Amino acid sequence: MRKGLVDGLKKLEKQAWFLWLTKYWFLFPIAGFLLLEGAVFFGFGEKSYIAVHDNMDLFLAQFQMLKNTGSFWKHGAEVPMLGGISRDNLPSELSLYSLLYMIFPTYTAYVLGLLLKAAIAIVSFRLLAKELYPEKYMIYRPVIYMTGFVYGILSVFPAFGFAFASMPLAAYLLIRIYRKPSKIQYLLLFLYPLVSYFSYMGIFLLGYMVIAAIWLSIKDRKPAWSLIIGLVVLASGYVVCEYRLFGQMLFGEEETIRSTMVNADLTAQEVLREVFTVWKDGIYHADGVHTKVVLPVCMAYFLINNICYIMKKQVRRIFHDRFNFVMLFLVFNSIVYGLYDCGPFRRLVETLLPPIKGLQFNRTVFFNPFLWYCALFLILIRLYDMDVIQVWMANAIICIAVLAVILSPGRYNDLYYTCYYRAWEYFHGAEVDELDYEQFYAVDLLERIKEDISYQGEWSVAYGMHPAVLEYNGIATLDGYLGFYSQRYKQEFRKIIAPALARVEETRIYYDDWGARAYLYSGTDLSIVRATKSIQATDRNIYIDAESLKALGGVYLFSRIELANAEEAGLAPIESYTAKDGSCTIYLYRVE
Repeated sequence: MRKGLVDGLKKLEKQAWFLWLTKYWFLFPIAGFLLLEGAVFFGFGEKSYIAVHDNMDLFLAQFQMLKNTGSFWKHGAEVPMLGGISRDNLPSELSLYSLLYMIFPTYTAYVLGLLLKAAIAIVSFRLLAKELYPEKYMIYRPVIYMTGFVYGILSVFPAFGFAFASMPLAAYLLIRIYRKPSKIQYLLLFLYPLVSYFSYMGIFLLGYMVIAAIWLSIKDRKPAWSLIIGLVVLASGYVVCEYRLFGQMLFGEEETIRSTMVNADLTAQEVLREVFTVWKDGIYHADGVHTKVVLPVCMAYFLINNICYIMKKQVRRIFHDRFNFVMLFLVFNSIVYGLYDCGPFRRLVETLLPPIKGLQFNRTVFFNPFLWYCALFLILIRLYDMDVIQVWMANAIICIAVLAVILSPGRYNDLYYTCYYRAWEYFHGAEVDELDYEQFYAVDLLERIKEDISYQGEWSVAYGMHPAVLEYNGIATLDGYLGFYSQRYKQEFRKIIAPALARVEETRIYYDDWGARAYLYSGTDLSIVRATKSIQATDRNIYIDAESLKALGGVYLFSRIELANAEEAGLAPIESYTAKDGSCTIYLYRVE
């Protein structure tokens, strides 16, 4: 039966149409998906459902705020959030992703970012694979493109999507520089930070380069000068492209909230559990969706491949197999992630390396999605080296992996949720409770409010809604969400929310031990901030210190909840405003 199937496929391969399909079939899923994604997001426009967490409540509002204030290129400027912070605390203008927001409207820039992320991953993976397998590139081409494609459409942290997608490009440049350095390669390496991000990937990439340079110097019995020079070139590129960040880190004199953040101290058993969990499932900022297809395929191959080495008495090959090296790298990153939450180990590292105090060095796990798909690629090309049946088995595996990514409802799978919610509304004839992009930022509603009160830049706060909504609409906020701002301001803002923190211990710990979300908190519920049309609050009283709010210059309070104790809390009701589609009502108060 197997021989008959092989003979049948070989006969088909003699047909011109089948030969063409064999060579170029991968173009159809790639082009089809990109056209679908563009059609959905540009077709529905701002009626699309975009992830809120660490996205619309953070970076999209910051980019819009930079646009509103014309601050992308300004120096010595402040932006109107958290009582006024340095422009240097926000994303650098010397970034391809930032450039999109300078040129295009914010929503358009976001969608273009999703499309470009896939394109960058495909091109990067192609370059890397062609460098590693130049003789067999044309044979492997379908799975090269498809692996780059599936890696490029992973639902990872959107603001750093280019940094994830370009990891194969970094590997390609470093391999080229090691093998045959040239001025153009060094120039491209210097420019690489335009699509990367230092504190999430760059610092760890530099660390891996140090390890590689040492290892290769020992292996080659001579200094790996090309990599050592590359290390200096890449570090220089990061300093230039993210000069604002380095200026704040190296020359900022003010203590920031990073110095007081408290990390978890897990037991040895909890650390081991966390290591296994992050290896198996990843984390939401770097969701590789590998558990469904990639992990079982890789583990099955790992066992079969290494058992075969042992049975054939080729044990030494286990230690020289590229696939095994990639799997070891995955385990290493997962162990680092777990050890970060081991108090004694973390404090030892911070003692030995004081400059990294406050740095989440467990972000090495962000390299794991790339490594999982590298491991899968190695399996696929080894199947391609067998007979025609294994070739089509490899094609089937990568297609199933693509479908798993597209159909997985991860936190940042905007295409899935937009299609799902719009289909649900169509078939049920009713709206979902979630807010779409347009409803979340409520531009028309906020413009109506600003016009009604003749808004002139007065400091405001939000309750029951993300301050990002106000920031996006050009309203200055005393509250906000940022992982790097003044510790002094955190303490000043704490005076405003002290009554609420005193009532809910979990909220107090959340703010005091972290503090990146300087929000007005509920005095009863753990969270009342929702990206939904309905607002659930067990207590409609607000617990704030109005005198402290006024002392920081607060004038207006925008609330999704009609407050029952406004006057007692020192707030004077002004008016309620409802969006034309009824998706959102905002109650406006003035600080007395």
